[in-house]
Amino acid sequence: MAEVSVAACADYNPENCRRALEQALEPVGGLSWVKPGMCIAVKANLVSYLKPEAAATTHPALLCQLTQMLRQRGARVIVGDSPGGLYTNAYVGRIYAATGMHEVEKAGAELNRDFTQKQAQFPQAMVAKEFQYTAWLDQADAVINFCKLKSHGMMGMSAAAKNLFGTIPGTMKPEYHFRFPNPQDFARMIVDLDEYWKPALSIADAVVGMEGNGPTMGTPRHIGAVLASTSPHKLDLACARLIGLQRQDVPTLQAAFERGLIPESVQQLDVAGDLEALVVRDFQNIETKNSLLFKNQFKGTAGEAFGRLAKACLGARPKVDKADCVGCGKCAGICPAKAITMRKNLPAIDRSACIRCFCCQEFCPKGAMRAARPAIARVLNR
Repeated sequence: MAEVSVAACADYNPENCRRALEQALEPVGGLSWVKPGMCIAVKANLVSYLKPEAAATTHPALLCQLTQMLRQRGARVIVGDSPGGLYTNAYVGRIYAATGMHEVEKAGAELNRDFTQKQAQFPQAMVAKEFQYTAWLDQADAVINFCKLKSHGMMGMSAAAKNLFGTIPGTMKPEYHFRFPNPQDFARMIVDLDEYWKPALSIADAVVGMEGNGPTMGTPRHIGAVLASTSPHKLDLACARLIGLQRQDVPTLQAAFERGLIPESVQQLDVAGDLEALVVRDFQNIETKNSLLFKNQFKGTAGEAFGRLAKACLGARPKVDKADCVGCGKCAGICPAKAITMRKNLPAIDRSACIRCFCCQEFCPKGAMRAARPAIARVLNR
């Protein structure tokens, strides 16, 4: 059995989606483990109130085909997520409508309407030994993690591992950013969540991904692939290769590697399908320049000091594009560090307080907040 599988998928035509899913799933064990009467929770990426063509959310065409495949095996299917914002029937219901999720109901799935929360104890975790989670997942006999491949301001890439951050209730997400402001600690928390939920299967919608100002206000980019794996981290290692990233560029991959969950490089994975033929050579990624890279270069206190200096000088930071800003103040409201205040109808960022979680960039409804590289980083790159 392959560790990761990739299948070409030209577009979201239902026949192409069904063919790609079948081709991607078969080498990693398929759906033979699904038995009649099982309840399967499909954790989609429904990050925000955006239409499917915005390429920020898992496309309903793929979810519909997966639903039909599961229903044919006699399973009950529930599709859900906890996007940023209120975790209520009214708010999430608007997200379902915008993202095309009512189509999956026509295919035989239910949309989650249980908005209760529970507390998890996970003593084996590295950092998230207890956390609040969305209780709808307790109904499931198994979880399928169906992500969208996108660029990401804080994590470099959003795919399978990051998708399970959506098991944290929406209004609590900023709190977790504040608890884990260092990108690598945040990544370790994400891996803890992955290890707690242990999805039976992870699938990536990489038919049309998002590049540039991701994960919500970037540019749709055709990739033409569907990927599958029983490991979210091995899936992510292959996804990173598709968009020109390496393990060292993605903190969640680094965190998975330090736990022995992935090999050093994608070349050491057993991949079914022609991954290299689908690589997008000029994909526009966000250069985060995480200080972890510099700490690996220099040991001890010198490495820590140089890492802090490098992060300050070279790390990406949120910056407002005044021409696109409409002064709604959502960035100030969502900032977990309270580093943003509104002045003359524009956000002002206190750099000494900013933890670079990029919540402001992720949830800006106009894409006016961007992950920007400092001038010195741009000069050094030349």
